[in-house]
Order: sequence, then structure tokens, then C-alpha cells
Amino acid sequence: MFNAQTYTERRNVLRTRLDSGIALFPGNDESPMNYADNPYPFRQDSSFLYYFGLRTAGLAGVVDVDEGRDYIFGNDLSVEDFVWMGPQPPLREQAKQAGIRHTGSMADLAEFLQAAVKNGRKVHFLPPYRPGNTLKLYHWLVIEPMDAPAAASVELIRAVVAQREIKTEEELREIEKAVDTTVDMHVAAMRMARPGILESDIAARVHEIALRAGGTISFPVIATVHGETLHNHYHGNRLTAGDLFLLDCGAETAMGYAGDLSSTMPVSPSFTARQKEIYAITLAAHDAAIKLLAPGRPFKEIHLAACRIIVDGLKDLNLMKGDTDAAVQAGAHAMFFPCGLGHQMGLDVHDMEDLGEVYVGYDGQPKSTQFGLKSLRMAKPLAPGIVMTIEPGIYFIPALMDMWRAEGRFTDFIHHDILETYKDFGGIRNEENFVITADGCRRLGKPKPKTIEEVEEEKMRDGHEI
Repeated sequence: MFNAQTYTERRNVLRTRLDSGIALFPGNDESPMNYADNPYPFRQDSSFLYYFGLRTAGLAGVVDVDEGRDYIFGNDLSVEDFVWMGPQPPLREQAKQAGIRHTGSMADLAEFLQAAVKNGRKVHFLPPYRPGNTLKLYHWLVIEPMDAPAAASVELIRAVVAQREIKTEEELREIEKAVDTTVDMHVAAMRMARPGILESDIAARVHEIALRAGGTISFPVIATVHGETLHNHYHGNRLTAGDLFLLDCGAETAMGYAGDLSSTMPVSPSFTARQKEIYAITLAAHDAAIKLLAPGRPFKEIHLAACRIIVDGLKDLNLMKGDTDAAVQAGAHAMFFPCGLGHQMGLDVHDMEDLGEVYVGYDGQPKSTQFGLKSLRMAKPLAPGIVMTIEPGIYFIPALMDMWRAEGRFTDFIHHDILETYKDFGGIRNEENFVITADGCRRLGKPKPKTIEEVEEEKMRDGHEI
């Protein structure tokens, strides 16, 4: 945890952004894998972590806007619990770590909320993403589980987004710890990737590095020779000469802050000529996007600039044709880049997206419905303190190729016949993490090998050095 003053100040700021009422933050419970005593690794709700800092399951926090009080509710554990878990600090001691003096049991919370509703007080809560918390809201506030997301407080959502997206220096130091560990994970993969290795060998190694650093992974590891599948979590393939291997993984610190990097590397000692051509285009888009990161600039503009560079590069290879701006406006580039340029990052690897992309990335404005552009998670103007990933890519997706060719789509912009020869190519992306500064941006963490020369050089090193 940070010191108690940090959490007290965060709650006080939140109070100033709400007109009245109570802000309710249900923490997460244990989530059973297949029976109650065999749960998944526990992960506390990120907004609860942000305002209360406690990583114990089964808690709830309350910020009382009108009375100026903060509360932690939960049930103290029994001796029987200690047999399995070891001694645990009582609730009152935990609350002190977060700068809170008022505590109560979960039964006390139910009474507290019922009294608030009876007195006509507004109870603000964020959209629940776990079924257990939707049931709690039904028990406490008589909100039907199916209605809970729509009943969430837009006022609280906006207030939390505005506060959490601007990272403090102590948060940035924690994020950089995560990114530094993540770089180590990627360098280890570059040194391991060679013919005969299983994807699972590399996935296991990078997971080990995250655990050894005192945290865990920030999301399930993507380690695949099929980089054309954007979120490919299958690890059963054996690497062969000539393959491209894509790794997208990140470390999470013990305090819950995330890193998120992507690398694409040859399984052979060096890239093939064709692989270098595509890699160079993605890297040009990547570097151009970084140069455009600045406060006040809409992230959508940066995304579209990267798209135009990808189209120009593919035109040079005769995979695309026609006017670049028209191709991007029509969405033809999404054949190769069907996702967004990046997302916010912090306590969540896709920061605050449980609160809704329309609020996190669009300031409440509607998103595009165009294929590709609708997957852009962030469009609004950037501000100092926002942490972003930059991760353009080029993907050759056979099913998409077949569908668009059969439908005769974008024949003015895509050479479908030539594209057929790339069906076995896979996908390429690089990804780095940046914080927006007063006059531009700063890369977070130590540098990751990303040029063709840097990646090939790293592959020559001993895979056991990390």
C-alpha cells in the first residue's frame, strides 16, 4: 500500500466531485475455480484499491459525501479461518492503514444502506462486473441483477475516470516497476525463441519472471506463432524455422499496477526479407505515433495517422492501392489493422474499462460503428498524467481475407490476389508504454529491443541470463 494519507486525499478529492450522497465501493470476493475452497488467485477490484488500498477479500468501502466520513465494512475472520490462512489483522487495523476510523460488519453495511435509501439519499455505485457484486446490490438496494449496470451512477463513473486517469508520481514509479519487469519478460522470450521450443515453454518462463519480481502477470500471456489472432491464449504449438513469434504480456506489481508490452521476433536467427518489410512498416507507424503524443491532441488523430502510415507502407508492397486518406476513411486498412492504437493503463492493464469505454476513452460521446475503428478504446484528447500503450500492428487474417474477397469489398484499395500470398504470414506488433507530459510524452521503464537489428542481436544472447 501507499501511505494512509494518499488514500485519504484520494477520497477527499472524490467527495468534491460528487454533489451529495454515498459512494459505495464493493470489493471483490474470492472467485471459486470449481468449488469454494479452490478459488482463482484473488484480485481486488481496482477502484476499491485506488480509494482504500486493501487487498483483503470480502470488504466494502463507503465514501459519505454529506457527512465527510469514510467507512470500511467487512467481517473479521475466526480462528477456524486462521487455521487455513494464518493470522489476519482485524478489520479495524486494516482500516487504519487506509486512514479510516469507521468500520462495521457486512450486516452493519446492509442496515447503513437501507437507512440511506429510506432517508432519500443517493447511493452511487460503479457498474458491477462480477455476479457476486450484482447479487450484493440486489440484497442491499433491491436492484435486479440484470438492471445493475444501467443503474450505476454516471456521476460517480465520470468522477472516478477523471481522477484515476491522471497518474501521480508515486503511481508512475509503481507502473515503471511493472514495465521494467515486463521488459525482462520480453528479453527472455527473444533469447528463448528458436526451432523446437513450445509456446508453453516461453509462456511459463515469462510468467516465472513476473512471479519472481513479487507480483504476477497483468493479463493472460499471449505467446504464439499465430500472431494474426489478436488475443491468442493457446500455447500448444511448437516453434519452427521461418515462423514469427508474437509475445504480448505484462507484469503486475504487488500493489496491482500493470505493464503491457508486445514484441514480435523471428524463430530463426534473423527475419526473412518479407518479414523485415512488414516489420519496418509497423515500426514506422509506432515511432510516428510516439512523436505525436502530446497534451490536448485527440488520441483518435494519432490512431488515424498510424493507419495512414500503414496504408502507405502496404502500397509500396503493392498490397494496397489508391488514395491513402480515402482508404483510411473507408476503413479498408482494417483488413490489416482491425484494432485500436492503444489503451490507458494503470491499476488495470486496460485501465478502468469496467467503467465503460464510452466514458474512459470518449468522454461520454458515442463510438464509431465502423469495423476496426469501433475497436479504438481511446479517442479523446490526451492530458498530462495519462498513461497510454502504443501498439500498431499488421495482421494477415485468412478468414477476413476470404470474406472480404468473396464480398468484393474494397477492391479500389486492396490487391486481393497479391494478398493471397500472405495467408501464412501471421501478425506483427510492437508495444510500449508512455505517460503524457506537459510538453509531449515519456516512455515508461527501461528500453525494450524493438528495431530489427536490436531483436536479432538479442536473439544471439544466452536465454538463461535473465
